[in-house]
Amino acid sequence: MEHEMSTEQLYEAYKPLLFALAYRMLGSVMDAEDMVQEAFLSLNRGDAVRIRNMKSYLCKVVTNRCLDRLRSASRQREQYIGPWLPEPLIGEEQLHGDPEEGYLLKESVTTAYLLLLHQLSAVERAVFLLREVLQYEYDEIADMVGKSPTNCRQIFHRAKRSLGSRPAPAEPRAASASAAANEPVNSGPALPLRSDALAAKRLVEQFVQALTAADVPRLLALLAEDAVLYSDGGGKINAAVRPILSAGRIAQFLLGLLGKVPEDFAVRPAIVNGVPGLISYGGHMPINTVSFHLKDGVIEGIYLVVNPDKLEHVPRLLS
Repeated sequence: MEHEMSTEQLYEAYKPLLFALAYRMLGSVMDAEDMVQEAFLSLNRGDAVRIRNMKSYLCKVVTNRCLDRLRSASRQREQYIGPWLPEPLIGEEQLHGDPEEGYLLKESVTTAYLLLLHQLSAVERAVFLLREVLQYEYDEIADMVGKSPTNCRQIFHRAKRSLGSRPAPAEPRAASASAAANEPVNSGPALPLRSDALAAKRLVEQFVQALTAADVPRLLALLAEDAVLYSDGGGKINAAVRPILSAGRIAQFLLGLLGKVPEDFAVRPAIVNGVPGLISYGGHMPINTVSFHLKDGVIEGIYLVVNPDKLEHVPRLLS
């Protein structure tokens, strides 16, 4: 069946899955899109006829291109100013392709969980995603990453021990203020999150209302006492270069930001990394995105992306 499909048909069939893999590997929407494009550009019809399993082949190509990209970008990451957050993924259309794979893929796109993944080495991340999220066998993974099945099994178990017992979004743990500013945020062990989408949406709405009204008691009630806020400006724009710890300090920080917004400032709800979040605009241009980690009816983690390079793909405000 696959051998009868055109390159365009293969692209439509596998793009969502390949994007899902590349985005989780790289934490960048634009780079993930590039990886998928390059994989299909390298595929000519003569090669396609000889490929037994197109899905596995394309996953292998994307995985190896991501590993190459991560190796070349390691120096840049070391010099990153302030906390590193993944590029926000807006909407749900790119979360997954195959409905049977959709749940795990959606769970693994939350900001908190992506930050956990990026504590792993590039190879550990690849093996973990291919095994735990995409459900490949070790011999298939070995072929994709160029290691033995036994080695891949060991890498997977090592990665899983680092992340926790199961592949679900992390419970953020307040990081030390002295943590290295140029490293990805460490959000703590992976624990399951099954928050109701409607309840999450209502909590975010209440948060916006309390912040807009400068209602400090209400803000404090919505934030966990040990909540933490991470702000990613990448040295391109003013942002907190250390995590903001505790509900009181977060409320003070956010109210301070609110006092500096432009006159044409607007906030719109959006799905950010698979959960209810916010996009802020100055005029028609996005100036930040906010995603959240929620637990037991309160906000435990806030992830604020203000780095303009990471907002280029965020939709503009039409009205």
